[in-house]
Amino acid sequence: MNKEFFDAIRMLEKEKGIPGDKLIEKVCNAIVVAARREFGVKEGIFCDFDPETAQMNIYMIKNVVEEIEDPSIDVLPEEALKYDAEAKLGDVLRIPLQVKDLGRIAAQTVKHVIRQGIREIEVEQVLEEFQSKKQDIVTAKINSVDPTSGDLTLALGKGDVLLPKKEQIPGESFKAGDMVKIYIVDVRDTEKGPKIMISRTHADFVKRLFEASVPEIEDGTVEIKSISREAGSRTKIAVYSKDENVDPVGACIGQRGMRVNGIINELHGEKIDIVRYSENPKEFIGAALAPAEVIAVEVVDMENKSCQVIVPENQLSLAIGNKGQNARLAVKLTGWKIDIKSYIGDYKPMIQL
Repeated sequence: MNKEFFDAIRMLEKEKGIPGDKLIEKVCNAIVVAARREFGVKEGIFCDFDPETAQMNIYMIKNVVEEIEDPSIDVLPEEALKYDAEAKLGDVLRIPLQVKDLGRIAAQTVKHVIRQGIREIEVEQVLEEFQSKKQDIVTAKINSVDPTSGDLTLALGKGDVLLPKKEQIPGESFKAGDMVKIYIVDVRDTEKGPKIMISRTHADFVKRLFEASVPEIEDGTVEIKSISREAGSRTKIAVYSKDENVDPVGACIGQRGMRVNGIINELHGEKIDIVRYSENPKEFIGAALAPAEVIAVEVVDMENKSCQVIVPENQLSLAIGNKGQNARLAVKLTGWKIDIKSYIGDYKPMIQL
């Protein structure tokens, strides 16, 4: 049994990359449970593996006592002599058991545990591999494209992961064999196995692209304060510099726009507004409504962060954006409720930040 068993363990270790010691540990634990059930005891049975002899050892531990308190772990001296001719009071005996002594239960347990153990270890490996990549970007190869749904099947790690059509940027298209960057939103252990949720539409996908493309963000000089996105159309990102000599917007744009253009290409032409963050809400809200020009910002309700923004009449449609997109993204970026009004005649702001 030992030779066949350990040959199988080595095969699994080689073919599936499953650590043999982990599987052996699970089998040992399961055999202990089966043995305790077979002998009707709650403790006192152990199992270990000797790598030098490649033998699995199952044994009972018994205390040699004058009076038995717990039959599962205590034995009288005269009984102890059957196992060790030199046994005496106070000794602790290690009594070997044979797997065959456990009958069919042990064999069934080993088979069951191998199946369960493989699944559990594979789950553990996937979780360990991708937990470290959670909320980060990885590059994966496309194995197939569903012609009906448009869903992509990606080769990721040791398995396949689905990128649903809804998590793809509108308008982009791929074919089998393409390499694609994805954002790992979350990694969960479910009843059906590990679930890796990936996306290209998540706002933090753009955030991570900037972090990878702008050294000043990577070294902490420039900080991304907030981001709002409608994938495939427009993203607004607010940046702040901790160094007054470093322009955060310029750093993100790069020389001749090389940095931001690289990101725009990855997003298949999605527009990106890079906004300078300010602790002054007037400045921040005004910048967030770019490319529209803002005349003034009035506070309507400070506690609920509600304001009214005044723009030139010819800038109203630009400030609001197509179907309200520009204003909607500015609201998400700043956290303020924004009511946009156009400038008509003599304008006198009421309460200005």
